[in-house]
Amino acid sequence: MRRRSLLTFVLTVCWTAFASSAERNIIFFITDDESPTLGCYGDPCAVTPNIDEVAKDGAIFRNAFATTASCSASRSVVLSGLHNHRNGQFGHQHAYHKFASFHNVVSLAMPRVIQRAGYRTAQIGKYHVAPESVYHFETYLKGDTRNAVQMANQCRGFITDTSDDRPFFLYFATSDPHRGGGRDETSEQELKPDLFGNKRKGGSHPGVKEVIYEPSNVTVPPFLPDTIETREELAQYYQSCSRIDQGVGRLVEILKAANLYDKTLIVFTSDHGMAFSGGKTTVYEGGLRVPFVVRNPYEKHRGVVSKAMISHIDITPSLLDFAHGLDPKTNGPKDILDADKFWRERGENLKENRGNGFTHYHGKSCIPILGQPNAEHWETVFASHTFHEIQMYYPMRVVRDKKYKLIWNIAHGLPYAFASDLWAASSWQAQFRKGQDANYGLKTVRQYIHRPKFELYDIANDPNESKNLAGDPKFATVLKTYQTTLKDYQRKMEDPWIMKWDYE
Repeated sequence: MRRRSLLTFVLTVCWTAFASSAERNIIFFITDDESPTLGCYGDPCAVTPNIDEVAKDGAIFRNAFATTASCSASRSVVLSGLHNHRNGQFGHQHAYHKFASFHNVVSLAMPRVIQRAGYRTAQIGKYHVAPESVYHFETYLKGDTRNAVQMANQCRGFITDTSDDRPFFLYFATSDPHRGGGRDETSEQELKPDLFGNKRKGGSHPGVKEVIYEPSNVTVPPFLPDTIETREELAQYYQSCSRIDQGVGRLVEILKAANLYDKTLIVFTSDHGMAFSGGKTTVYEGGLRVPFVVRNPYEKHRGVVSKAMISHIDITPSLLDFAHGLDPKTNGPKDILDADKFWRERGENLKENRGNGFTHYHGKSCIPILGQPNAEHWETVFASHTFHEIQMYYPMRVVRDKKYKLIWNIAHGLPYAFASDLWAASSWQAQFRKGQDANYGLKTVRQYIHRPKFELYDIANDPNESKNLAGDPKFATVLKTYQTTLKDYQRKMEDPWIMKWDYE
């Protein structure tokens, strides 16, 4: 009898803990330099069963775009809902680059507004924005950013903590599949592929069952040359992506074990496209197209495949909307933080330019369309790239809809500015060494380095951006129309580079 009573007590305690676990939790999972190279996006090479399962029970967006293909600048957009030219973080935050968002962005910053909506907040992995006082989380967790499985295990205590009855918000940021970790010296090629965070000589990260890809089997996107150097690098890249997928699987296991899977929104995306020339740091499709998978357990209609165009500027307002903290009238936080009062109470009499007018988001919530496969979101999306590393000044502005895409290369008189790791990449160097007329995807090396002032693409019929129509007289009216649209959007979004229309 006593044994039965004890068992009943234990079961009651367990049931109470599960039953009382907070509703409407959020996990935001962002990777580093990953294109939509996933099974759920139709990539026949990718081994990503866990993300595919989340997508099958959620929504997958086929037309999701970063606003800039640069790690730090992109993350400032994700975390503020503002284009990076407006939030002030024009390029890399760390080391000598020294870019940072304006202090008054604190009124709209994701971790701040979600905490004010009643959430406990935590961050693990890559941070790469500044100032910390603007993008502040209550809890900072430590983990191996090249091992998403280990990172997930590090988050278990935070996810399952029942001592705080607030719902949780977890910002989970891997360093995979960013380049790094050295070269694969086992390659027989003169130019060795980057390891993309993989262990040398076929080693495995702890707790990970590494997926090894054969170069002959990988999918080579049209913007890359189909060479052995490219294929060897892509094999390393895909392995890194599969390691991420196992981290997603581990998070799902933790949620299910704690009876939280059906109480937690999961969003999976990347800061921008893959770290290959033609992808990262460009405003071509290979740089701006990102995976975007959302599983909302409170949405009745699942398994949705959406063609709606969404943008990274939509992320913060969407998460805040899910948290019931978005004011539909202002498109800003219901409980908006008074920035001036905030800094004054902190005893920080900031005299430098803090930025002004941060009351509403550039983006809008996509939560209402998660169950609607035929819903539209944006008719037009905008992209804004200015810096990557501080020495890489090459401002570009983009306006794109489902018909055409216009790129304005503001510094077109300069050779294209390469990120140091992309310049050294074997996939690029192999072609560069062959000379200016060597092919690089659908362009030549010369065309990639030396770009015209405007690039106009019939994106509906030429999705790989193979033919620039900007100089074609038959498209002069289209060019003028999209130039006007771009300029109007720059004015609306208070882009400082709009003045370049007048004197360059």
